[in-house]
Amino acid sequence: MKNIMTRVAVLFFAMMSLLQLPASAEVADRIVAVVGNEIILKSEVDNRELMTKMQFPELAKEKGLGRSILEGVIDQKIILAKAKIDSVGVDENAINGMTNDRFKQLSSRFSSVKEMEARFGKSSAGIREQIRQELRNQQLVETLRKKKTSGVTVSYGEVVDFYKENKEKFPEAPIEVSVSQILKYPEVSAEAKAAALASIQQVQRELQAGGDFAALARKYSQDPGSAKVGGDLGFARKGEFVPSFEAAAYALKEGKVSDIVETRYGYHLIQLLNKEQNSIHARHILILFDRSKTDFAGIVRQLDGIRSQVLDGKANFADMAKKYSDDVVTASSGGEIVIGGSSKKLFPVTALRPQLQQIINTLKKPGEITVPQKIEPPQGEPFYAIFRLNDMASAHRINLDTDYTRLEQLALENKNSKLFNEWLDNLRKEVYIRVSDI
Repeated sequence: MKNIMTRVAVLFFAMMSLLQLPASAEVADRIVAVVGNEIILKSEVDNRELMTKMQFPELAKEKGLGRSILEGVIDQKIILAKAKIDSVGVDENAINGMTNDRFKQLSSRFSSVKEMEARFGKSSAGIREQIRQELRNQQLVETLRKKKTSGVTVSYGEVVDFYKENKEKFPEAPIEVSVSQILKYPEVSAEAKAAALASIQQVQRELQAGGDFAALARKYSQDPGSAKVGGDLGFARKGEFVPSFEAAAYALKEGKVSDIVETRYGYHLIQLLNKEQNSIHARHILILFDRSKTDFAGIVRQLDGIRSQVLDGKANFADMAKKYSDDVVTASSGGEIVIGGSSKKLFPVTALRPQLQQIINTLKKPGEITVPQKIEPPQGEPFYAIFRLNDMASAHRINLDTDYTRLEQLALENKNSKLFNEWLDNLRKEVYIRVSDI
């Protein structure tokens, strides 16, 4: 199993090199492999190796990493050629959305777009396009992989055999919990709202006088995640924005700018760039409400009251979350926290931020509810919340009795990897490949 998963990981690392960094010194480049009619240069392997080490520091001392990456690049080129022959398609809207997200993450590491362009030796448009192309290739590979393993299942006997062969390799399953929350932001003072409104109105006047939206976003917007990229929010599906923002954005025609829109964060000006049936591409300028002088006492009293009603049996936590919680995503599901888009109700406590881990660890049995807790996220304004422990599973060694579903999934993934690698090995026999020392 280890060799199979290592090969999958190497292919993943080859695909994860979203940007080729400029070489630190000028050296003569050379061809290290030929795949069909395509060549692979040493600079490409070196750049991918550098990016891999940046993203996965634990691999920095691994011997033969460059060679492994070269094999991954060869596999990638073979699969992409097959994907083109089989006319495999991808969701271009989803690719565009992921591209914008990756571009924003990257640009946030630099003080300006100009600094980023200088670091990578190409324009921001060129950087964005390279990210898009690599993500598109990654999706083509993944789509083809799923196509080749579609319909594969594992029997009970296969799961048992997989468990017996690998049981000593399985780590201990950590403590897992199911948690719900009711989250409240304090009311904004009239003075803070008036100050924010005056600021956004000034930006609006500059826009109406012919100002460039992206330039004004870089100058004025107080959204740390999008200001540096001209307010660009990327593609987002319905339900990802707070209701008032989403309603205003979907009501716009492409290229048009909204009137001033209020959300719990502050005041926005929104420009719609593109609209599909269930997704939009927009950018915005945000002026935040000043919450530095906000009194949290009223919020604490409200949450204390909700907690008492639930513990006394006078109210249901899920119903109160739907009615009172300010977190749009969890409120719709009765306050239940879901990690990383998973459908699993239980998740490891370690999946939460350290502050939340400490809070949840104070709950010892299902049904317990914390007193109101002040939460200070890495980004955004602080808030208060109460948390309810719905269920808990103790840490334990993975076994067939308690973890069959998990083992079934692992066995299926292992079987799929074997089948895919067998198919890839057969493809390699059909293509001319010449590899040099690196």
